[in-house]
Amino acid sequence: MITIFTPTYNRAYILPQLYKSLQQQQDKSFEWLIVDDGSPDHTEELVKRWQQQTNGFPIIYSKQPNGGKHRAINKGLAQARGEWFFIVDSDDWLPADAIRKIVQHIQSLPSDGRFAGICGFRANKEGRPFCNSATITSVIDCSMIEIRQKYHIKGDMAEVFKTDILRQFPFPEFEGENFVNEAVMWNQIAEKYILRYVPEVLYFCEYQPDGLTKSIRQKYRANPQGTICLYKAIFASCSFNKRSKIRFAILYWRYLCFYKAAYKQAPKWTFLFYPLGIMLCLYDYIRRIL
Repeated sequence: MITIFTPTYNRAYILPQLYKSLQQQQDKSFEWLIVDDGSPDHTEELVKRWQQQTNGFPIIYSKQPNGGKHRAINKGLAQARGEWFFIVDSDDWLPADAIRKIVQHIQSLPSDGRFAGICGFRANKEGRPFCNSATITSVIDCSMIEIRQKYHIKGDMAEVFKTDILRQFPFPEFEGENFVNEAVMWNQIAEKYILRYVPEVLYFCEYQPDGLTKSIRQKYRANPQGTICLYKAIFASCSFNKRSKIRFAILYWRYLCFYKAAYKQAPKWTFLFYPLGIMLCLYDYIRRIL
């Protein structure tokens, strides 16, 4: 069984779109696990009504104090009953054949311990993938780092992971902070496992004004310990090439130049790119003022 996991915060106005798409699935061998990140809206009442309906799949709901998506994922992994874990955000939805296709590709995976899961395309409502999908015309077996560096894939994709593998790499939780980039977990997985990339649309997505994507730079600056955790792992990794590490060094200083602990934990070579990071940081602030 697959666990479709949805972390949500104040999304009662759009969550029915995802619910409807799950009702329309051709294959209902999944559970829907929702972790509510302290929503003050009527999400809880909405989901409880859905739980009383005949859906063909179980709906599990729990609520936590507001602490961020990464804490919700940690909690979801502790509660999941599915062998596979598919994160579907509360403002997104699935094509009717998504679970059927996922099951087919999962069943085709070799049982050699190398694979953490499969990955397909996220697309807009017109069906156009957000990544440069022309590169993936057939199945590709590689890590999440290699798909970016060797095949030059950019943009969000739709990953389905083995639940037990995700549980090996829980997100760090820092008091007073409510954001850790998901790449902290994905990069650790990429050091040990590969994914099967398939040329299939598995996920529809429409970025909302109140979503993480729209405020990602502010999130990095407001949660410095989580941001340091992300970039330290990248700098220490053998999988990232020099070009990528230079780009991440610039971003490190772009987001962390006003945080004292960042200076103590940064590798010395990253200071070569400190001026560029400062310039981008000032650019961000000027844009916000204007």
